[in-house]
Amino acid sequence: MGDYKTINIRNKRATFDYEILEEFVAGVVLVGTEIKSVRLGKASMVDSYCYFDKGELWIRNVTIAEYHWGTCNNHIPKRDRKLLLNRKELNKLQRSLQDRGLTIAGLRMFLNERGLVKIVIGLARGRKAYDKREYLKENDARREMDKAMKTHKR
Repeated sequence: MGDYKTINIRNKRATFDYEILEEFVAGVVLVGTEIKSVRLGKASMVDSYCYFDKGELWIRNVTIAEYHWGTCNNHIPKRDRKLLLNRKELNKLQRSLQDRGLTIAGLRMFLNERGLVKIVIGLARGRKAYDKREYLKENDARREMDKAMKTHKR
């Protein structure tokens, strides 16, 4: 499995729109040619979120493009996919969602060392507009400090 490039598909918007309280790593149930498309990096997690249905956790708005060499057996690009977590983690997430203003957002998709697709999900609280401005200011200040330290070391 080492011949594949490292796949790291991120949802950059999630860390801007939400304050991440806790992260979990979940497996994903994939069908057909989806794994081949993910290995080629043909996936997007923009606006992805999770929901519970009959005690199972599902992720919505994860787009995995159709495999170019797939035939009539190709997969549906934008479908809901089941996430695999243990029962203790599922119960914890379900209890946390009872709190007002919390959601579960998809943060990152990657291949582990065995070649399996994993998704990092985060228990998140939405940010207000002024929180987003503060977040941008902190990032700019951190970037300026890093740049100053880099030039100072020389």
